[in-house]
Amino acid sequence: MKDKKRILVTGAEGYIGKKVIKKFMDFPEQIETVVGIDIKNSSDYAKENFHFVQCDILSDIPEELIKKYKINTIVHLASIVRPPKGMSTEEMYKIDVLGTEKLYKSAVNNKVDQFVITTSGASYGYYKDNPEWLKETDALRGNDEFAYSRHKRLIEEMLGNFREKHEVPRQLILRPGTILGKGVSNQITDIFEKSFVAGIKNASTPFVFIWDEDVVNIIYKGIFEEKSGIYNLAGDGYITLPEIARILKKPFLGIPEGFLKKVLAFMKKLNLTQYGPEQVRFLLYRPVLSNGKLKSEFKYNPTYTTRQVFEYYLKNNLLSGKNKND
Repeated sequence: MKDKKRILVTGAEGYIGKKVIKKFMDFPEQIETVVGIDIKNSSDYAKENFHFVQCDILSDIPEELIKKYKINTIVHLASIVRPPKGMSTEEMYKIDVLGTEKLYKSAVNNKVDQFVITTSGASYGYYKDNPEWLKETDALRGNDEFAYSRHKRLIEEMLGNFREKHEVPRQLILRPGTILGKGVSNQITDIFEKSFVAGIKNASTPFVFIWDEDVVNIIYKGIFEEKSGIYNLAGDGYITLPEIARILKKPFLGIPEGFLKKVLAFMKKLNLTQYGPEQVRFLLYRPVLSNGKLKSEFKYNPTYTTRQVFEYYLKNNLLSGKNKND
């Protein structure tokens, strides 16, 4: 009989972290212990064998918890998606990249069975010559000008090096497109909440979306079926920014590429925006993820297509007036 799971979840107070832990709490039969950690505090752990520890991922506390609770599965969700004002790129690098490195070494040192991590479709990078549909075997070229994209690429490169040196833990690497669901708020949803939808003139700007509950279910399935490998997470198809504007019944403002670069450069210089002219690349060359491997090898069919995920988000957020995380 397999050992029951003793799980450490980082980023336990994050949007997906909370949902993953709720899933564990709702289906505790195969679980001995769940320990959630986050830099923020929590008061949501009221059940037996579910513990929360407030700590910094760069501290020694995560490894101490791995030893104390004999953790055999790590779900690493901690990441800087929306950096607080004033956070430097160097601080983000330490948390995202060095924090992951420290946690993984702790997993190796303590013979953890499985290391589950969400990276991002952004690790492929925003490039004109990206394939129309990106597969898991395509090159990771995360852009240096986007800290999030660069860090996700560096994390995956590091994990690849670890795979060559260590058979344990098994790695399950999940690369989601944009995650949408009830109550989600992120850099992408900011685009939808304005009175108009701004984009690049004559650019399609395609998006792939994945329902948040699908992400949670994939993590759960990956743990209890002891999966390994690398998988894109996206609903079928893609949807363009002009199409999104039509669904929202908002005007689409197509701005010439060169003009937008000048405006962003000027506004950033005056500290009127955090985005510089590099943001144009973010809109021009969005990575479009193939979910073929998720369906054929992982044996998971996303509940909703990309368009249906957006319609779900619209119904449960913008139309209901709720567009912020709880």
